[in-house]
Amino acid sequence: MRALILLALVGFAAQLVDGSLGMAYGVTSTTLLLAVGTNPAAASATIHLAEIGTTLASGLSHWRFNNVDWKVVAKIGIPGAIGAFAGATFLSSLSTESGAPIMSLILLTLGAYVLIRFTVAGLPRENHGKPLRKRFLAPLGLVAGFVDATGGGGWGPVGTPALLASGRIPPRKVIGSVDAGEFLVAVAASAGFLIGIGTEKIDFAWVGVLLLGGVIAAPIAAWLVRHLPPRILGSAVGGMIIFTNVRTLLRSDWIAASATVQILAYIVVAVIWAAAVVYSVRAWRRDKALEAELKPLAAEQEPTPAA
Repeated sequence: MRALILLALVGFAAQLVDGSLGMAYGVTSTTLLLAVGTNPAAASATIHLAEIGTTLASGLSHWRFNNVDWKVVAKIGIPGAIGAFAGATFLSSLSTESGAPIMSLILLTLGAYVLIRFTVAGLPRENHGKPLRKRFLAPLGLVAGFVDATGGGGWGPVGTPALLASGRIPPRKVIGSVDAGEFLVAVAASAGFLIGIGTEKIDFAWVGVLLLGGVIAAPIAAWLVRHLPPRILGSAVGGMIIFTNVRTLLRSDWIAASATVQILAYIVVAVIWAAAVVYSVRAWRRDKALEAELKPLAAEQEPTPAA
């Protein structure tokens, strides 16, 4: 019972992050599952099975609000499903000893992206730069799907920035299309894991409580994003992901670092983490102050309605 409650809290926390940042459900939940000693393939399989429900609900919600470009979904979702199936098959073939460091390395990279992305720039914004070519979308989906399955997450952090950079799709349709495409990725990855490791290593009670925790957190996340700045949350979560996966890597057979090296590494990561959060807080306060200064000017420039 204690383990199920812990897993429900993992799903709850991961959905709070994802609902506030628009990404990082898989990265956060897989990091937490690895931290409690879960087998890498079983951890990713558990997350993707739970995501079948969460991504379906999310995709339908975005569809109802006209936030989905189905052409984009097809161009990235189908290759993403192929990449996810391949990634699940690859991860299933690895032993726990070799799989955990590989997954932690991927998660560490994604955590660094989240930390830097939100600390430096805050929420992704629309970029009116050179449009992406169509032939780029299929490889993008393929790579994002493979990373998502082998790392237990990464579809959003890999796919969303690339689509935003195109400037051809409004941000709301980027997020909606990525979320809708993630359903195909979750189904394909789950199928790959079920073929690769079977059902004996997957506890479906875990899947259920992760899903339950995510469902409970969804409306709270919608409230949270209105009160807690995503820029600050992104820095905090990115640092947590980095810290946890650095710990896993240093203790793995790949590195087997001494206690002294581990402590020094933890101190360095903690200092960088704290500095990023402080920087994000100051940047958010600066932006709010600038917004307050510009608001009266914008009101003065508004045309006066004719009598």
